[in-house]
Amino acid sequence: VQLVESGGGLVQAGGSLRLSCAASGRTFSSYFMGWFRQAPGKEREFVAAMHPGLRPYYTDSVKGRFTISRDNAKNTVYLEMNSLKPEDTAVYYCVADLTPSTLVDQQSWDYWGQGTQVTVSS
Repeated sequence: VQLVESGGGLVQAGGSLRLSCAASGRTFSSYFMGWFRQAPGKEREFVAAMHPGLRPYYTDSVKGRFTISRDNAKNTVYLEMNSLKPEDTAVYYCVADLTPSTLVDQQSWDYWGQGTQVTVSS
């Protein structure tokens, strides 16, 4: 599986961005899909994940502001980010795995995109 993110950029605090992740492969609908992020000087952290038929899961800091969704016909997963804060500034990575053992553990995810930069100015 190859993952290619897009949609990052510079936005003011309170603004919105939508990240996209296009995936290769014919079994996209079978995969768990998710997003991680890494801020400067910090460890990579889990943001959100989803699988068809299951409720999406979010880290507490983005609940109510971010929404993960997918379009299986387009092999694409999205991260809609609203009410952005400067602390959301990070490189955002799309991830995929058939059976991640622990959603919030980066070691559980086999496939990673190259990342897209999101910068939120105050």
